[in-house]
Amino acid sequence: MKDSTGEQLIDFDVALKVADAAVFAQTKRHLKNIEVAVLRGAWFGQRYDEIATENGYTPEYIKHDVGPKLWQILSSSLGEKVNKTNLVAVLAQREHQVVGENVPPSDSSSLKLESLVGLIPLNSTFYVERPTVESRCYEEIMKPGALIRIKAPSQMGKTSLMVRILARAKQQISDAGDVCTVPLSLQRADRSVFTDLDKFLRWFCASITRKLQLPHRVEDYWSETFGSKNNCTAYFEDCLLPEINGSLVLAIDQVDEVFLHPEIADDFFTLLRSWYEEAAYGDSGNPLWQNLRLIIVHSTEVYIPLDINKSPFNVGLAIELHAFNSEQVFDLAQRYRLNLSETELSQLMQLVAGHPYLVQQALYHLAQQDLTLGQLVQTAATDAGIYYNHLHRHLRSLQEHPQLAAAYDQVIKASKPVDLEQLLAFKLHSMGLVALRGNQVVPSCELYRRYFSDRLPSP
Repeated sequence: MKDSTGEQLIDFDVALKVADAAVFAQTKRHLKNIEVAVLRGAWFGQRYDEIATENGYTPEYIKHDVGPKLWQILSSSLGEKVNKTNLVAVLAQREHQVVGENVPPSDSSSLKLESLVGLIPLNSTFYVERPTVESRCYEEIMKPGALIRIKAPSQMGKTSLMVRILARAKQQISDAGDVCTVPLSLQRADRSVFTDLDKFLRWFCASITRKLQLPHRVEDYWSETFGSKNNCTAYFEDCLLPEINGSLVLAIDQVDEVFLHPEIADDFFTLLRSWYEEAAYGDSGNPLWQNLRLIIVHSTEVYIPLDINKSPFNVGLAIELHAFNSEQVFDLAQRYRLNLSETELSQLMQLVAGHPYLVQQALYHLAQQDLTLGQLVQTAATDAGIYYNHLHRHLRSLQEHPQLAAAYDQVIKASKPVDLEQLLAFKLHSMGLVALRGNQVVPSCELYRRYFSDRLPSP
């Protein structure tokens, strides 16, 4: 970038280091992918809509959310007002003050490393956004009566995305009154809860009531005359939604638990669909239902028969999370202060195929300097490798289900995609062990093929 006399002011790469160092010194976090993209675009004179199009986001998200927050955090970190107009001058002025003083060293000594298992915290440096996914979800949850369906195999980032949608909803849906967000994992329910629809819906209502810290009044709204679904609906209409006096964003995680119980699945999913439709009725129905916004999170395809006119799985916004691509893995490696060569990146991708959890674990151990990439690749599929606990957990699950183990043994020993009975294919996919190729399946990564090749019973 040059000034009016044609003199070189500062390169963008240097400017980025200055900005990132200042933000890190102030907040103990580095600039996010999308923030870097906006900074780069502004640096080279792009408009917000151009930055949005280039990076797969909506112009509104960049203009009204990311952009203003970026200038705010830069202003706070640099000690003076920063905007698109004076960005170059401010960073050029700060170059000699910041570079060499606040820039974290290239190794991991100043970086708080996280061995991430399960949910990635909201303030984590190591959450990787997927282009358009977050922005689409953030837009959708703003709509009255919204329904978002998030699907992906185990440990692909579903719950981490879910909590970010809840946080965004809590932050932005405020004009109509209070906003209450409730994450509810169905894995918290005892097995006995799933044996009977009435018992399940009582637990469902009671759990949400407790999360909202409202008085427990489920029994007051339960009548044998009207049936479980009507009782549950009345409880929402007469007790929960009026008490909130605003929006209720309900995120139901681990919905797969219901798939295992056909005796309640049909009625429960029909109920969710009816609430979604009630919100769409507008003034002709009960307008309270427009205040309910649903997020449904599940690991596998819906393999139970549901009437398409009564299913919540063919309405609303469908989001399917996929493995990281090479660019995302490279970006994450840089956050861990690792400089992977193209060959090293290719080695890692070949081993774990961009599986988010497996990638995170690899980069964490490399950043900790526990081992080299060569050692990691060599030992990965052994009981001495960093994935031992993860692999052994999957092995134990397969051994407990011989039919599933036999099917997977067939998959990993085949040289081409395999046809499996649909339910077996979906269960293996929900575990993250296979990738779907139309109606056929293949091992989801080389790590699994190597580890399970001699550990499963042949059919």
